[in-house]
Amino acid sequence: MSSLLQILLLVLDLAWWIVIAHVIMSWLINFNVLNRNQPLVWQIWVGLNRILEPVYRPIRRFLPDMGGLDLSPIIVIVALYAIRIVLINNAAVFL
Repeated sequence: MSSLLQILLLVLDLAWWIVIAHVIMSWLINFNVLNRNQPLVWQIWVGLNRILEPVYRPIRRFLPDMGGLDLSPIIVIVALYAIRIVLINNAAVFL
């Protein structure tokens, strides 16, 4: 069971890094460091949006309108970290 726990933690870490990459890339695009007219930037941006939009959409329904400030990535990061804590604290049950 320890290998299953390690795989779940790896998946959570991967999801965490994908959200972080999406946030950083959105900042770089908004500050005109990256240009979405470049094919590679566009492909990465569309790919990240396709992965994360289904996760962000239900969260955005419950959040109030913040005037252009999107807090859904922060909630996803906190949720991923909370799931990680729960898995680690309950690891003794699996062993």
